[in-house]
Amino acid sequence: MRQVVKVPLKSNSVKDIKNGYPLLVKDAIKDSEVVMQEGNLLYLVDLNGAFIGTGYYGKQNKGIGWVLTRKEKEEIDVSFFERKIREAVEKRDRFFASEDTNAFRVFNGEGDGVGGITIDFFNGFYMVSWYSEGIYSFRKDIYQALNEVVDALGIYEKLRFDTNGQYLDQDDFVSGQKGEFPLVIKENGMNYFVDLNDGAMTGIFLDQRNVRKALRDKYAKGKTVLNTFSYTGAFSVAAILGGAAKTTSVDLAKRSLPKTLEQFSANGINFESQDIKVMNVFDYFRYEERHGLKFDIVVLDPPSFARTKKMTFSTAKDYPKFIKDTLKITNDDGLIIASTNNASFNMKKFKSFIDKAFKEMNVGYKILEEHQLPEDFAVPHNFPEFNYLKVLFIKVRK
Repeated sequence: MRQVVKVPLKSNSVKDIKNGYPLLVKDAIKDSEVVMQEGNLLYLVDLNGAFIGTGYYGKQNKGIGWVLTRKEKEEIDVSFFERKIREAVEKRDRFFASEDTNAFRVFNGEGDGVGGITIDFFNGFYMVSWYSEGIYSFRKDIYQALNEVVDALGIYEKLRFDTNGQYLDQDDFVSGQKGEFPLVIKENGMNYFVDLNDGAMTGIFLDQRNVRKALRDKYAKGKTVLNTFSYTGAFSVAAILGGAAKTTSVDLAKRSLPKTLEQFSANGINFESQDIKVMNVFDYFRYEERHGLKFDIVVLDPPSFARTKKMTFSTAKDYPKFIKDTLKITNDDGLIIASTNNASFNMKKFKSFIDKAFKEMNVGYKILEEHQLPEDFAVPHNFPEFNYLKVLFIKVRK
């Protein structure tokens, strides 16, 4: 029997949760002496003891837990999770019916009613990502619910919380049929290889699907393209298939080279006509500037935080400088695709970073497009702060 803990909330948190806010922030609890353990169900009440909602305790970077229901009599059991998953699957009907895309998000945490968990679909296989020990304690019920709703070829999982080494030797396979990896998936008619059983990453970030399509369909033809923090070269593939004259992919990870070659091969691309650099992006920028080399399009999708022996980089404080460095290697009338998944600031703040950089460089610009999370990455209604992705297509006017 799962332990239920009665938790009184501060007045401002009571108001937020009544208005639909799904997250339990760290300072939401009135009584700091309340003892909670990962996976405890939380009976949330106001200062008068009146019921506000039921949630669970699970620490992750966003807070200490999530609200699951605001109905006092609703049980948190297999049937609860089955309803949530079924509703989410039905909302993605058009994705399941698509002939040119077979990889997308099926369940997006708080946007689909259960924070701390995501479920992705990869050409018949499902991958469940767990973001706290608390939600992971519901693993048995959630997998039972998932199997009631979908007919999966196989299920894999990723543990994205601190396990103190407990699961380091665990295979990511959960049930069903084991996949043969790399597995080819389709995204807007483009082929990508993924591996669901190879550490934290799969080989592609599904939330950038619309951005890759826009690059391919509208901007790449005849252009030279620099893809920074290129990972497995997904943006490079989109650019080449859009008719780019040449792409250069740069990433510090040694495995980025074979992984990018793999993505090229999935699309019949001659890798010898493209450049792939395994090196620090910031060092590469300096190299290009010294040699006077420039590109028509530069894709910027850095991690929120990065550290090397020589420097640290944070999108929250260093993005303006990053844009300024990019301008030095971008052709006149070129295009910068600036992206960040840092949830600590919103699109308005991100645009202010862009504006600051261009003004300091005395260069004009025009924002041609802006993107946030695609439709399958559902976010809670009226709470845009959960829409973490921010992408701007910026036309340079030197």
